[in-house]
Amino acid sequence: MKTIMKRVILYIIGLFLLSLGVSFSIQANLGVSPVSSLAYALSLTAGLSIGITTILANILFVALQVILKKRIELRELFLQLLVALLFGFFMDATLLLVQLFPNPEILLTRFAFLVISLFIISAGLVAYFTAKLPLMPYDALTYVISERFDLKFSKAKITSDLLNVGIAGAVCLVFIQSLGSIGIGTILAAYYIGKILGFMMPRFKQPLHKWIYRGVKEVNHEDGVPMKPIKSKL
Repeated sequence: MKTIMKRVILYIIGLFLLSLGVSFSIQANLGVSPVSSLAYALSLTAGLSIGITTILANILFVALQVILKKRIELRELFLQLLVALLFGFFMDATLLLVQLFPNPEILLTRFAFLVISLFIISAGLVAYFTAKLPLMPYDALTYVISERFDLKFSKAKITSDLLNVGIAGAVCLVFIQSLGSIGIGTILAAYYIGKILGFMMPRFKQPLHKWIYRGVKEVNHEDGVPMKPIKSKL
């Protein structure tokens, strides 16, 4: 039970950090990461809060999963929607928090906010993936695309990111006559978050596993799942 609670805590921390990182990128006003581009585009064009549009975008991602898979388990649907609601709440809360800082006006401070966002998002992903709990709708959709079209996950990820960015850019061009949520920050996030994550994951994954499974004698350190005792045939 303690192990599950620790994983839930780590998962929530991961979602909070992800939302905080996106909020820093929004304040930088240089373009947000591909994952958040559609939600931010809807926020800019519809005048809704980023939290609400994040929830709406994630509902769309769930609907696309249903269309591609032609089915979805109710438990999986409920969990994904619950995560979407929590992440949407965090988005509004963290954006208010980040707005307490002086608004970055010169290009140097805007890039500083962008760099901060890349590291915070990467830290959030480390916690989020290490917890090994239900994926957010966007990540789950990427897996569905991978399975549906027989693509490697990396290629499916690129495909879903490009589609998300393309749709977000089109929405902004049509309604506000600018790229809005798309910019140099989008390109930098697409490239550097993976690099930073590759640096962080080997350094923090094992310590986090040890904290989660402290007291569990036999743990498979490859995936952090407690190993079942092997019964002797003798």
